Amino acid sequence: MIVILTKDVKGTGKAGDVVKVNDGYARNMLIPKGLAKEATQGNVRSLEKQKAIAEEKRAEEKAAAQAKADELEKVTVVVKSKGGEGGRLFGSVTSMDVAKALEEQEGIKVDKKKIDMPGPIKQAGKYQATVKLFPEVAAKITVEVTVD
Repeated sequence: MIVILTKDVKGTGKAGDVVKVNDGYARNMLIPKGLAKEATQGNVRSLEKQKAIAEEKRAEEKAAAQAKADELEKVTVVVKSKGGEGGRLFGSVTSMDVAKALEEQEGIKVDKKKIDMPGPIKQAGKYQATVKLFPEVAAKITVEVTVD
């Protein structure tokens, strides 16, 4: 029997896949538990429409992320930290500090987990950080660390 999976099924496939399974497995396990539905012509057409809509939405989200990345490329974020002589910081500047400074200075809210830094910054100066906005879209920002 050919079925369309509505949820991920370990060992069988992911949601949205059209797979061939044994009749008993489909009738006794997958369909009653709501994990699959029979692959009729109407269901297959409905699945194709849903995939097309999801692809359009993904393309729109990617375009919005690309626009935000272009905006972020021009940004230089200034992070002030306490430090001693020679520009050495007492603590370190992390992605959380950069995210907070980015929101305060530019009004752009970015999750700290999406900011990829070369490591904790412990010295004053200019550094590059990468902001991952979408799976294929990333922007490089300049982080300038100054000592109070």
